[in-house]
Amino acid sequence: MLQNLLTNLPQNLTNELFETLVDAKSVKIERILSKGQQTPAGKWYDQDQHEWVLVVAGGAKIVFEDGSRVVMGPGDHLLLEAHRKHRVSWTDPDQTTVWLAVHWTECQTG
Repeated sequence: MLQNLLTNLPQNLTNELFETLVDAKSVKIERILSKGQQTPAGKWYDQDQHEWVLVVAGGAKIVFEDGSRVVMGPGDHLLLEAHRKHRVSWTDPDQTTVWLAVHWTECQTG
C-alpha cells in the first residue's frame, strides 16, 4: 500500500510520536514526529543498535556525550553508531519535524 511520510501529521503533538513502518528480523524502520520535544535533561540514548536518521522536514539539534553537536535540516542524515551516547537537544517548535529512522545491529560503512 502506497504511503507518504509527510501526510497524516497530527495537529497537536504533546509527545513525540514513533510509528513503525517496517519491523523485520534484522532491521526496523520508523517515522518519528517531533514538534518542540527534546530528550529530558540528563538523559542520554545509549542504544544497542545502530541508527541512521534522516530529517525529512523540520529541524533538530543532536548533542553527543563528548560535547559535539549537529544541527539537522531537511535532507540531512546521520549515522548514530551503537552505544554512541546522544540526545536531541531541540526540535523545531513551529513545525513538525519528520524523521526517518533505520535501526540494525551489524554495521559496515564504506
